[in-house]
Amino acid sequence: MGKDSREARPVIALDFPSKSEVVNFLAKFPIDERLFVKIGMEIFYQEGPEIVRYVKSLGHSIFLDLKLHDIPNTVKSAMRRLACLGVDITNVHAAGGVKMMEEARLGLNEGTPTNREIPKLIAVTQLTSTREESIKKEQLVSVSLEESVVNYARNAQKAGLDGVVCSALEVEKIKASTSSNFICLTPGIRPVGANAGDQKRVVTPSKAREIGSDYIVVGRPITQAKNPYKIYHKVKEEWN
Repeated sequence: MGKDSREARPVIALDFPSKSEVVNFLAKFPIDERLFVKIGMEIFYQEGPEIVRYVKSLGHSIFLDLKLHDIPNTVKSAMRRLACLGVDITNVHAAGGVKMMEEARLGLNEGTPTNREIPKLIAVTQLTSTREESIKKEQLVSVSLEESVVNYARNAQKAGLDGVVCSALEVEKIKASTSSNFICLTPGIRPVGANAGDQKRVVTPSKAREIGSDYIVVGRPITQAKNPYKIYHKVKEEWN
Protein backbone atom coordinates (compact mmCIF):
# COMPACT_ATOMS: atom_id res chain seq x y z
CA MET A 1 0.00 0.00 0.00
CA GLY A 2 1.59 3.27 -1.09
CA LYS A 3 1.73 6.42 0.96
CA ASP A 4 -0.88 8.24 -1.11
CA SER A 5 -3.47 5.46 -0.98
CA ARG A 6 -3.11 4.27 2.58
CA GLU A 7 -5.73 5.14 5.15
CA ALA A 8 -3.98 7.65 7.38
CA ARG A 9 -5.34 6.30 10.65
CA PRO A 10 -3.06 5.47 13.57
CA VAL A 11 -3.63 1.89 14.75
CA ILE A 12 -4.85 1.97 18.36
CA ALA A 13 -3.54 -0.89 20.51
CA LEU A 14 -6.53 -2.24 22.47
CA ASP A 15 -4.33 -3.70 25.21
CA PHE A 16 -7.12 -4.30 27.71
CA PRO A 17 -7.78 -7.42 29.84
CA SER A 18 -11.51 -7.75 29.14
CA LYS A 19 -14.23 -7.08 26.59
CA SER A 20 -16.03 -4.71 28.96
CA GLU A 21 -13.01 -2.40 29.00
CA VAL A 22 -12.81 -2.50 25.21
CA VAL A 23 -16.52 -1.65 25.02
CA ASN A 24 -16.10 1.25 27.45
CA PHE A 25 -13.06 2.59 25.58
CA LEU A 26 -14.65 2.44 22.12
CA ALA A 27 -17.77 4.15 23.50
CA LYS A 28 -15.64 7.28 24.01
CA PHE A 29 -15.45 7.72 20.23
CA PRO A 30 -18.26 8.94 17.94
CA ILE A 31 -20.30 6.01 16.62
CA ASP A 32 -19.41 6.90 13.01
CA GLU A 33 -15.65 7.16 13.66
CA ARG A 34 -14.10 4.21 11.83
CA LEU A 35 -10.96 3.23 13.69
CA PHE A 36 -8.05 0.91 12.95
CA VAL A 37 -7.32 -1.10 16.10
CA LYS A 38 -4.85 -3.75 17.22
CA ILE A 39 -6.15 -6.79 19.07
CA GLY A 40 -3.28 -8.51 20.83
CA MET A 41 -2.66 -11.60 22.91
CA GLU A 42 -3.96 -10.29 26.25
CA ILE A 43 -7.53 -9.60 25.13
CA PHE A 44 -7.66 -12.41 22.53
CA TYR A 45 -6.61 -15.08 25.03
CA GLN A 46 -9.21 -13.80 27.49
CA GLU A 47 -12.16 -13.31 25.13
CA GLY A 48 -11.28 -15.42 22.09
CA PRO A 49 -12.53 -14.82 18.53
CA GLU A 50 -15.68 -13.17 19.87
CA ILE A 51 -13.79 -9.95 20.62
CA VAL A 52 -12.74 -9.77 16.95
CA ARG A 53 -16.31 -10.31 15.78
CA TYR A 54 -17.57 -7.61 18.17
CA VAL A 55 -15.06 -4.99 17.01
CA LYS A 56 -15.70 -5.85 13.34
CA SER A 57 -19.45 -5.45 13.93
CA LEU A 58 -18.75 -1.81 14.81
CA GLY A 59 -17.13 -1.26 11.42
CA HIS A 60 -13.53 -0.95 12.61
CA SER A 61 -10.44 -2.32 10.83
CA ILE A 62 -8.37 -4.85 12.79
CA PHE A 63 -4.71 -5.80 13.07
CA LEU A 64 -4.76 -9.18 14.86
CA ASP A 65 -1.40 -9.25 16.61
CA LEU A 66 -0.85 -12.85 17.77
CA LYS A 67 2.73 -13.29 16.48
CA LEU A 68 2.38 -16.97 15.56
CA HIS A 69 5.60 -18.96 15.90
CA ASP A 70 5.51 -22.76 15.72
CA ILE A 71 6.25 -25.58 13.30
CA PRO A 72 5.08 -24.77 9.74
CA ASN A 73 2.08 -27.13 9.69
CA THR A 74 0.72 -25.84 13.00
CA VAL A 75 1.02 -22.22 11.89
CA LYS A 76 -0.65 -23.04 8.57
CA SER A 77 -3.60 -24.68 10.35
CA ALA A 78 -3.93 -21.79 12.81
CA MET A 79 -3.89 -19.22 10.00
CA ARG A 80 -6.58 -21.15 8.16
CA ARG A 81 -8.82 -20.69 11.23
CA LEU A 82 -7.91 -17.03 11.78
CA ALA A 83 -8.65 -16.26 8.13
CA CYS A 84 -12.37 -16.75 8.81
CA LEU A 85 -12.48 -13.82 11.25
CA GLY A 86 -12.29 -11.07 8.63
CA VAL A 87 -9.31 -9.19 10.08
CA ASP A 88 -7.36 -6.78 7.89
CA ILE A 89 -3.80 -7.61 8.99
CA THR A 90 -2.30 -10.45 11.03
CA ASN A 91 1.22 -11.61 11.78
CA VAL A 92 3.82 -14.25 12.56
CA HIS A 93 7.35 -14.19 13.98
CA ALA A 94 9.99 -14.00 11.24
CA ALA A 95 12.24 -16.05 13.53
CA GLY A 96 10.10 -19.06 12.60
CA GLY A 97 11.85 -19.16 9.23
CA VAL A 98 10.94 -18.91 5.56
CA LYS A 99 9.13 -22.26 5.40
CA MET A 100 6.92 -21.38 8.38
CA MET A 101 6.06 -18.00 6.84
CA GLU A 102 5.27 -19.63 3.48
CA GLU A 103 2.88 -22.04 5.20
CA ALA A 104 1.28 -19.18 7.14
CA ARG A 105 0.63 -17.40 3.83
CA LEU A 106 -0.84 -20.58 2.36
CA GLY A 107 -3.11 -21.17 5.34
CA LEU A 108 -4.37 -17.59 5.23
CA ASN A 109 -5.07 -17.86 1.50
CA GLU A 110 -6.89 -21.18 1.87
CA GLY A 111 -8.96 -20.12 4.86
CA THR A 112 -10.23 -16.77 3.58
CA PRO A 113 -13.84 -17.04 2.32
CA THR A 114 -14.16 -16.40 -1.42
CA ASN A 115 -16.17 -13.20 -0.94
CA ARG A 116 -13.58 -11.59 1.35
CA GLU A 117 -10.24 -9.91 0.80
CA ILE A 118 -7.28 -11.96 2.03
CA PRO A 119 -5.78 -10.29 5.13
CA LYS A 120 -2.34 -8.77 4.81
CA LEU A 121 0.30 -10.95 6.45
CA ILE A 122 3.34 -9.38 8.08
CA ALA A 123 6.21 -10.70 10.20
CA VAL A 124 7.68 -9.46 13.47
CA THR A 125 11.41 -8.77 13.07
CA GLN A 126 12.80 -7.70 16.44
CA LEU A 127 10.49 -6.34 19.13
CA THR A 128 10.71 -2.60 19.73
CA SER A 129 11.49 -3.38 23.38
CA THR A 130 14.68 -5.19 22.32
CA ARG A 131 18.08 -3.60 22.95
CA GLU A 132 21.25 -4.15 20.95
CA GLU A 133 23.01 -5.77 23.91
CA SER A 134 20.20 -8.23 24.54
CA ILE A 135 20.37 -9.80 21.07
CA LYS A 136 24.11 -10.26 21.60
CA LYS A 137 23.97 -11.71 25.12
CA GLU A 138 20.58 -13.47 25.17
CA GLN A 139 19.96 -14.45 21.53
CA LEU A 140 23.68 -14.88 20.69
CA VAL A 141 23.13 -12.98 17.43
CA SER A 142 26.50 -12.02 15.97
CA VAL A 143 25.27 -9.22 13.68
CA SER A 144 23.89 -5.84 14.70
CA LEU A 145 20.25 -5.35 15.67
CA GLU A 146 19.66 -3.45 12.43
CA GLU A 147 21.24 -6.18 10.30
CA SER A 148 19.12 -8.81 12.06
CA VAL A 149 15.95 -6.83 11.34
CA VAL A 150 16.80 -6.30 7.66
CA ASN A 151 17.61 -10.00 7.23
CA TYR A 152 14.25 -10.98 8.74
CA ALA A 153 12.54 -8.52 6.38
CA ARG A 154 14.24 -10.06 3.34
CA ASN A 155 13.16 -13.53 4.48
CA ALA A 156 9.58 -12.32 4.94
CA GLN A 157 9.51 -10.94 1.40
CA LYS A 158 11.03 -14.18 0.07
CA ALA A 159 8.21 -16.09 1.80
CA GLY A 160 5.58 -13.98 0.04
CA LEU A 161 4.52 -11.85 3.00
CA ASP A 162 3.24 -8.28 2.62
CA GLY A 163 5.59 -6.66 5.09
CA VAL A 164 7.01 -6.58 8.59
CA VAL A 165 6.57 -5.16 12.07
CA CYS A 166 9.64 -3.10 12.91
CA SER A 167 10.88 0.02 14.61
CA ALA A 168 10.43 3.16 12.53
CA LEU A 169 14.19 3.62 12.90
CA GLU A 170 14.68 0.61 10.60
CA VAL A 171 12.16 1.48 7.89
CA GLU A 172 14.54 3.16 5.46
CA LYS A 173 16.99 0.23 5.48
CA ILE A 174 14.15 -2.28 5.08
CA LYS A 175 12.60 -0.42 2.13
CA ALA A 176 16.04 -0.22 0.49
CA SER A 177 16.56 -3.97 0.97
CA THR A 178 13.06 -5.09 -0.12
CA SER A 179 10.76 -2.77 -2.10
CA SER A 180 8.98 0.53 -1.63
CA ASN A 181 5.57 -1.16 -1.35
CA PHE A 182 6.75 -3.67 1.28
CA ILE A 183 4.73 -2.72 4.36
CA CYS A 184 6.49 -1.42 7.45
CA LEU A 185 4.11 -1.34 10.42
CA THR A 186 5.77 0.44 13.29
CA PRO A 187 4.86 0.22 16.98
CA GLY A 188 6.78 2.18 19.59
CA ILE A 189 5.19 5.45 18.48
CA ARG A 190 4.86 8.18 21.09
CA PRO A 191 3.43 11.69 20.58
CA VAL A 192 5.67 14.60 21.50
CA GLY A 193 6.04 14.71 25.30
CA ALA A 194 4.66 11.21 25.98
CA ASN A 195 6.38 8.66 28.23
CA ALA A 196 8.23 5.92 26.30
CA GLY A 197 7.17 3.24 28.82
CA ASP A 198 8.86 -0.12 28.16
CA GLN A 199 9.59 0.72 24.51
CA LYS A 200 13.26 1.30 23.71
CA ARG A 201 13.27 2.36 20.04
CA VAL A 202 10.56 5.02 19.81
CA VAL A 203 9.77 7.92 17.46
CA THR A 204 7.01 10.52 17.13
CA PRO A 205 4.16 10.14 14.59
CA SER A 206 5.52 12.94 12.38
CA LYS A 207 8.99 11.40 12.39
CA ALA A 208 7.51 8.00 11.46
CA ARG A 209 5.74 9.64 8.51
CA GLU A 210 8.97 11.32 7.42
CA ILE A 211 10.91 8.04 7.66
CA GLY A 212 8.31 6.17 5.61
CA SER A 213 6.26 4.01 8.00
CA ASP A 214 3.10 2.66 6.34
CA TYR A 215 1.18 2.10 9.58
CA ILE A 216 1.88 3.32 13.11
CA VAL A 217 0.66 1.68 16.33
CA VAL A 218 -0.08 3.80 19.40
CA GLY A 219 -1.28 2.31 22.68
CA ARG A 220 -1.10 3.81 26.14
CA PRO A 221 -0.80 7.49 25.11
CA ILE A 222 -4.33 7.08 23.70
CA THR A 223 -5.89 4.28 25.78
CA GLN A 224 -4.80 5.75 29.12
CA ALA A 225 -5.65 9.35 28.26
CA LYS A 226 -8.43 11.20 30.08
CA ASN A 227 -9.78 12.18 26.67
CA PRO A 228 -8.67 9.42 24.25
CA TYR A 229 -10.64 10.90 21.33
CA LYS A 230 -8.75 14.19 21.65
CA ILE A 231 -5.35 12.49 21.89
CA TYR A 232 -6.21 10.15 19.00
CA HIS A 233 -6.84 13.13 16.74
CA LYS A 234 -3.69 14.84 17.98
CA VAL A 235 -1.71 11.72 16.95
CA LYS A 236 -3.62 11.53 13.67
CA GLU A 237 -2.78 15.15 12.87
CA GLU A 238 0.91 14.57 13.67
CA TRP A 239 0.84 11.40 11.52
CA ASN A 240 -0.64 13.26 8.56
